[in-house]
Amino acid sequence: MALGQIYTFGPTFRAENSNTSRHLAEFWMIEPEVAFNDLDANMDLAEDFIKYVIKYTLEKCSDDLNFLEQRLLEEEKSKPQADRSEMSLLQKLNFVLENNFKRVSYTEAIDILKNSKPNKNKKFNYIIEEWGADLQSEHERFLVEKHFKCPVILFDYPANIKAFYMRLNENTEPGKETVRAMDILFPGIGEIVGGSQREERLDVLIEKMKVLGIEEEELWWYLDTRRFGSAVHSGFGLGFERLVLFVTGMTNIRDVIPFPRTPQNAEF
Repeated sequence: MALGQIYTFGPTFRAENSNTSRHLAEFWMIEPEVAFNDLDANMDLAEDFIKYVIKYTLEKCSDDLNFLEQRLLEEEKSKPQADRSEMSLLQKLNFVLENNFKRVSYTEAIDILKNSKPNKNKKFNYIIEEWGADLQSEHERFLVEKHFKCPVILFDYPANIKAFYMRLNENTEPGKETVRAMDILFPGIGEIVGGSQREERLDVLIEKMKVLGIEEEELWWYLDTRRFGSAVHSGFGLGFERLVLFVTGMTNIRDVIPFPRTPQNAEF
């Protein structure tokens, strides 16, 4: 609040047991936090940020990207035709630069997924049956790769599947409360950015903590950042390795970090 625009870039740890080609137990995250930004400005900032990094890489590292594109083309030859990418690496990067990210509410996304062929034919591992479901990578990738065929920003998620500090939307249907959260979904990797407009109203924040059984005494310092006056503010986290994964066309996140730490790989 005092500085207006701040960020941190450092290691982030995840305790969940996700042993996939897109997950690490320790990765690097860029986390901006901006005073006076609402959710729309937060989405603008995240989209502009990603596009800036991709544009900079295209301009400064063209030789590397040409090499990576050829490597990817060779790799694709060994795959069945149906599994090959529709675009080359450079086409994919330019496509992201030249198109606005599609902004879709969680409610609209659930309707699309409920009525999708994979859901009706029970091809999804997690079948979408009702509003309120927590979206999995398979759902995110369906929206991006099959339905919209471009990067997607999902926003206004159900309150009960998101963190307590995300701003509660007003005038929502009882039992269907939503928060000002947003996730950016990319082809091949699913979520690349997660963020929200933060809850600046002290009374609402305390009430949400009570519902979730979070003790006020434990977070007195956090509540004090609202108690003496606050303002609309937002922030997000961008997974650095997932961005590197997308820009380089690599298929496994362990190949884009010097020392990959994943579940069950530290023997001592």
